[in-house]
Amino acid sequence: MKTICQTMEVARSNIVERQKCASQPPRKYRMADDVWLLPMIRALVDERPTYGYRRIHALLNRQFREEGKPAVNHKRVYRIMKQNGLLLTRYKGKRSTRPHDGKVITLKSNLRWCSDAFEVPCWNSEVVRVAFSMDCCDREVMSSMLPPPAGSMPSLSAT
Repeated sequence: MKTICQTMEVARSNIVERQKCASQPPRKYRMADDVWLLPMIRALVDERPTYGYRRIHALLNRQFREEGKPAVNHKRVYRIMKQNGLLLTRYKGKRSTRPHDGKVITLKSNLRWCSDAFEVPCWNSEVVRVAFSMDCCDREVMSSMLPPPAGSMPSLSAT
């Protein structure tokens, strides 16, 4: 053992401790006080099946406060509920039933429109701004707007 530890440059005490831990199976947590807490948690879960461990913890502590008992840790409530299968299933998000391939299709005109605006800087430090709206069915531009030249009224041209 001494030669192996010197070769690996590890302390012998470290190897001995690791061997002790490896030979013992991991212990399962069992607190003696959990026995009296489980029926109270079960009663609350039966009354309110949609409540998770956080709400159950809050209700338990409210009840204990009224009775003058000390509060219970939320991690303990979680552990007891997990060991006894009382936790809610985790929310994983709503999955779409149909796939989306990136194309927006409408069956006839004037059902869905899209719009956009952009600006183009020019060499003479002026900016040209363009805004338009388009029908998503036939991709026809319904209207577009350019900024007016200085001193004139804006014009809206429909095509």
